[in-house]
Amino acid sequence: MKIGVARETAAGEARVATTPEVAKKLVGKGLTVILEAGAGEAAHYPDADYAAAGVTLGERAAAFDVDILLKVRRPSLDEVAAMRPGGIYIGLVESCGEDEVIGAMLAKDVGVMAMERIPRISRAQSMDALSSQSNIAGYRAVIEAAAHYGRFFPMMMTSAGSAKPARLVVLGAGVAGLQAIATARRLGADVYAYDVRPETKEQIRSLGAKAIELDIGESGAGEGGYAKELSEEAKARQQAALADELAKAHVIVTTALIPCRPAPVLITPEVVQRMRPGSVIVDLAAANGGNCPLTERDQVVTRHGVILVGHTNFPSMVPADASAFYARNLANLLEIMVQKGEAGPVLRDLEADEITKTMQMRG
Repeated sequence: MKIGVARETAAGEARVATTPEVAKKLVGKGLTVILEAGAGEAAHYPDADYAAAGVTLGERAAAFDVDILLKVRRPSLDEVAAMRPGGIYIGLVESCGEDEVIGAMLAKDVGVMAMERIPRISRAQSMDALSSQSNIAGYRAVIEAAAHYGRFFPMMMTSAGSAKPARLVVLGAGVAGLQAIATARRLGADVYAYDVRPETKEQIRSLGAKAIELDIGESGAGEGGYAKELSEEAKARQQAALADELAKAHVIVTTALIPCRPAPVLITPEVVQRMRPGSVIVDLAAANGGNCPLTERDQVVTRHGVILVGHTNFPSMVPADASAFYARNLANLLEIMVQKGEAGPVLRDLEADEITKTMQMRG
């Protein structure tokens, strides 16, 4: 059975779908791993390391002409054209509805398995790419904030004087938000956090941050651990109640996202105007419109003296570890997809397992 890994072509994408360490384990299980030459260079994994792990280095076409294609980002139509009919694509699909690319894969009889659709059950935690990459995004967002903030994060006592710790607010206490809290605390910031789901308060406090408590008239707890969209009335209450807390912040990291919906507006332009000049907002929801309307996708801009960071691919800024985590997610998935056969590895019945059944996209 052939496993293919191609170079990612999305703008700014530095990750790769497997690493030499993980590929060596796949080869050890009898799988043939074909990697497009140079696919790991941007993530600091040279071809020589893959070759030493038993990977076959080849041209781009060879990486697509395989039984199972592993990718990080959604494929282009040109890449779909290069896929083997009857093969399987595994990767992030980044789709919320009718999709030309998915339609093209299905029309070609390519099985589409979306990493976003892995169910949030205990057995699937080691395969949960959304969580592994969000974890990295939360970490990198705080590092980015510290780089743009013109002051210290921790309290500093020196012979030249002292500096108070930065007041940092994290909006959203999912995987990315909790990692942002932990990272900011390690850097010595005075951290506050807010989430519409009441059950997150204990998690926020366990990381040494202070939970911001607001009465907005309803809970934002949704299915599968995600937040649900609030009513318009609750949104208005939330914005008004948050305004004073946010205006006092020196740094804000926003992570509030609802799958396949526009990001909720949490930081209004009026709040930005009230913030101290030189303050920083890192908006992890920039790809979905932003938690602040002043955020510009994939841009760093200054509005009313406040720096707004709108990068949309923070995991790619930590490409080596992000690739390693993602590669392990894929390897753990392949463990339940592939079994030993008389003539080598063979595919299991994907309908027989809850995880692989849920991941499949159908027309």
